[in-house]
Formats: sequence, structure tokens, C-alpha cells
Amino acid sequence: MNFDDTPQEAEFRAIARAWIAANAPKQYEEELRKSSLGRTQLKNANILEVAKAWQKKKAEAGWACLHWPKEYGGRGSSPIERVIWQQEEGPFGKLSHMFIIGHGMCGPTMMAFAREEHKRTFLPPLASGEKVWCQLFSEPAGGSDVAGLRTRAEKDGDDWVINGQKIWTSGAHYSDYGILLTRTDPTVPKHKGLTMFFLDMKSPGVEVRPIKQAGGASDFNEVYFTNVRIPDHQRLGEVNDGWNVSLTTLMNERMSIGAGVATGFPELFDYCSSLMLEDGPAIENAAVRAKLANWAVKASGLKYTSMRAISALSKGERPGPENSIGKLVAGSMIQDVATYALDLQGAAGVVSGPEDAEVAGRFQAMLLRAPGTRVEGGTDEIMRNIIAERVLGLPGDIRVDKDVPFNKIPTKGRG
Repeated sequence: MNFDDTPQEAEFRAIARAWIAANAPKQYEEELRKSSLGRTQLKNANILEVAKAWQKKKAEAGWACLHWPKEYGGRGSSPIERVIWQQEEGPFGKLSHMFIIGHGMCGPTMMAFAREEHKRTFLPPLASGEKVWCQLFSEPAGGSDVAGLRTRAEKDGDDWVINGQKIWTSGAHYSDYGILLTRTDPTVPKHKGLTMFFLDMKSPGVEVRPIKQAGGASDFNEVYFTNVRIPDHQRLGEVNDGWNVSLTTLMNERMSIGAGVATGFPELFDYCSSLMLEDGPAIENAAVRAKLANWAVKASGLKYTSMRAISALSKGERPGPENSIGKLVAGSMIQDVATYALDLQGAAGVVSGPEDAEVAGRFQAMLLRAPGTRVEGGTDEIMRNIIAERVLGLPGDIRVDKDVPFNKIPTKGRG
């Protein structure tokens, strides 16, 4: 791996750094720097409005969705230039998390499968943050089995009529559009009867119900479809070929989520550097130091595994499964780190809210949000399967329903 910028990359980095220094919303820098998993919020401002304003400013100057083609709202930059931008954007990059679904998953799927007129109409407002998109895949009865979905799409003239339910849809409550995976043929094996669409989230018959999370936030939603009509020209890919379309979305999901999972280690290290235990500073306690050393090694491994992917991008290569590995390790690590931080805090660990409990509340929020990290973008079990089958070359899981028509697969309550 080569960690040095080429002359061209160094020039790009300098230009990006100068523009960010001159234009970033500095009034929110300290809050964003302190924010962590489960607690990215601003005290005196609506974070979605701030994120949209920052994204619009980036788009107007040509810094939005750098790797996208210019005609779709991007800059036409190389993958490594995108990485350099993310490094230089620093804490302000947390504002981009409001658009991670649209920019990282919906946009690439639209680019691959939408009609050209739709690409030119819908992608630039998505890149600029003017319109927010969500991904409608998971369902209550499906769990991690995306292909087990039951939301039906039935053809009616030039339209498709949608009925069903989705769940755990991030950002659906403030999204303008979404990509939707449906079942169009239940008489064939489950992977072969799916079709993908995109739709206006304000369409008649779409109902969004936010889900209250343990930490008090409502980032996820249930979404219900009752006789929702979608024109056939909003279909992505061929009828009953939705699984192949969804693979594009899922591949980009792994890249978008897996590459940026927090570990909580920097926050814990800073905390232990100032925390006083009964026998002295926490950083001087042998047991604490042993824990920190273990997590330091893991954090370093994650960093350099990510660097391997960046190095591949710099050479024009496609990165391998590094992001699946990163997500698997980081997802459990942040849960362990937050739990340990609360143990160190003792009774203070149950306090959240007042100014004097800001640090305690940060780890509490981190712990309450951590389980979601291990589910979204692929559960730990899914990640292990990907690593086992595609990295280690181990035999795949036995899938007894692989060639069974979907409507013949036994379910609870079916006689």
C-alpha cells in the first residue's frame, strides 16, 4: 500500500481543503466533532436543514457526489479523489449522513437501470440534497431474507398497483422519493419473481409511521402501501428481474455503510485520559490500559484494512470485501466499547441530558444505537456468510427453498 498522494492528488487535496476552510458551516463544527453514533444532532438548528444547505453549497461549487458524472449532478472525479474529499471534509461530512441512502444506494441503482430522461430529471436534485431518497426493501416477515418479501405489485394497464408493508426504512419520514422492491410473480422461486420501481413518497396510499427507538430517536420507519399506483416507466430493470437490480443496491449499501462504521474507540480513549477512578487516573489503571490496547489494535486493523481499499481505488481497481469485514468488526466493537465506558462511569452512566453529563450521555446513546448498526446494511450473520463464501471460499449455506415457488414455501398459519 502507498499512503502518499501523487502530485495530482496532492493538488486536488489542497484545493478541496481551501474550499472547505472558506465555505464550511464553522458554527456547527464543535457540535459535529463531538457527535457520535446515535447522537448526531444540533442543539439550536434542524440538522436536516443544515445538511441540505451544506449539500446545496457543495453542489453549486461542483463538490457534490464527486464520482458521479457531471450530467447527473456530480463532478466526474476519480474514486480516490472522492476519498480525499471525505478525509478533508472531516466533521462536516457527518451532515452527509442524511443523504447516505440516496447518494450511496438509490443513485447508483438509478444510474444503472433508470431511463435516461429519469436520470437527468431525478439525479441532479438528489446529488444537491434538494430531494432525499430512501430504500424500501426490508419487511416484517422477511428478516434478513430480502428475497422473502411479500409486498405485491400487480399490473393494471400502464400502471402497477402496490399493496404491502416495509419496515426499518431509514429516513422515510423526510424522504421525497424511494426505490421499492416488490413481488410480481409468486409462482416462481423467490429470487426470480421480484421487480424494482422508484416512486414519489407523497403518492396517494403511502403511509409512513416512525418507529420510536430505545435512544429516543425515530430514524427508522414502517411504510404501508394501499393501492399505490406507479407508472410502468418508473420500473427499474425488467419485470421479474428485480433481484439482479437489487444486487446493485446491496453492493453499494455495503460500500456506503461498511466503509464508515464508527468504533467508539477515539471517544473512549479521550474519556479515559481525563477520567479519575478511585485509585487514580483511568489511563494509568492496568486493566483499563489492557482494554484500550486491545481495541487500539482492532481500530488500527480496521484503519489499514480500509486503507487497502483506498489503495486499490487509487490504482483504478475495485476494492474487495474489506467493507464487509470492517462492518462486522466495528459493529460489535462499538457495542463493547460503549458497554465498557458505562461500566467505568458507574452510576453516572445512567445519566443523560444535562450539560455536566454530556460525556456520559454520549456513551449511553452510542450503546442504545449500537444494535442497529449490527443489523442495518446486513446483519452480522450475513456479513459472516459473505466473508466465508466470497473471501474464504467455503461452501455456501444449504438453502432448501432455493428452487421452490414462493407461494409453495410453508409459512406460519398456512395449512
